Amino acid sequence: MESLRDKCAIVGIGFTRFSSNSGVSVMNLALEACKKAIEDAGLTNRDVDAVLTYNMSDSVPATEVATGLGLSELNYHLDQWAGGNASSGIVITAAMAVATGMCKYAVCFRAMNGRSGFRMGGGGRGITEARGEDQFLAPYGWTSWAHSFAMFFRRHMHKYGTKAEQLGHIAVACRKHACLNERAMQRKPLTLEEYMQEPMRVDPFRKYDICLETDGACAVVVTTAERARDLRHRPVYIMGAGYGGGPLPNSYGLCTSAWLNWPDHTESYAKYIAPQLWGMAGVSPEDIDVAEVYDCFTGEVLIQLEDLGFCKKGEGGAFVEGGRIELGGELPVNTHGGHLSEAYIHGLNHVVEAVSQLRGDAGPRQVKDAELALTTGFGYTVGSAMILRR
Repeated sequence: MESLRDKCAIVGIGFTRFSSNSGVSVMNLALEACKKAIEDAGLTNRDVDAVLTYNMSDSVPATEVATGLGLSELNYHLDQWAGGNASSGIVITAAMAVATGMCKYAVCFRAMNGRSGFRMGGGGRGITEARGEDQFLAPYGWTSWAHSFAMFFRRHMHKYGTKAEQLGHIAVACRKHACLNERAMQRKPLTLEEYMQEPMRVDPFRKYDICLETDGACAVVVTTAERARDLRHRPVYIMGAGYGGGPLPNSYGLCTSAWLNWPDHTESYAKYIAPQLWGMAGVSPEDIDVAEVYDCFTGEVLIQLEDLGFCKKGEGGAFVEGGRIELGGELPVNTHGGHLSEAYIHGLNHVVEAVSQLRGDAGPRQVKDAELALTTGFGYTVGSAMILRR
């Protein structure tokens, strides 16, 4: 099988201010992030010939962004209706497009007014309509992503004895990292005691277990390894990739049969794509220097770490204790603060942070001598992941 290993690289990153009210349109956010990523790569807008994005009916089309950028030609574009599961997947798709000669330079973006505009799980719009099994569960209060993920993680706690305090270690680690990140929305220090004092929002999740709502955008530029060598920054190569999942691959409904009939709710998509991910990269979890793990909720970080092989199934709670996932620990996780404390840009800000870490320009949160990074995009039954190297 033809492999993508080291054939493509991320050569530019860009992001807007992250806030609760951007005061501008989603189009403006998208154009700002894309222009910054293109400039960061040392390119001009007219060098780019592909635009890719993903959204859940809350963003702007790739072709309109291409027009706004003033591209000289558009050889490839993609508007994928997808959630956070596509955050690494959209970069993988761009890599496949440039590797096969469909385009030369591809910009991937995610833009959203996720607090002041369309709010995930709020307002009864689109994704929260009660269809299929949802119509039987919604009357009893199961109406949001938080309800679904909380129920599934409760199963993990029941089966393996995972404790609430262990989820707290994830929230505290993300906040510690965000305190070193000038663009993070939440920079007030958080202790485990403060975490535990918060009442339950959706049992077993408390306030700090749940991701932020954010207005903002991120973008990255992808090209071939050959072209990357002549650009402004040290290239960050895509070493391994996986995008998919196991049986019943449906990550969009709140309570669909795919989720309810999933073989084991203590497991995720990551179990199924892990062999391809590690096999393509030719490395193992022990080789990873920094992990940017999709954290819509704390529990999903723990489950992905298990399913990707950083620890055995059921041992994720113990794995995240004792500072292991903090800067200076064995596996620094979400060094920017993640969705829990930096911003919720549907996973693409995790890719931006991984690139920054491997380029060595992450400032006070820099992981010393970072050579390999993991990024993930979570969708429970479907997701994506990349191994990046400097």
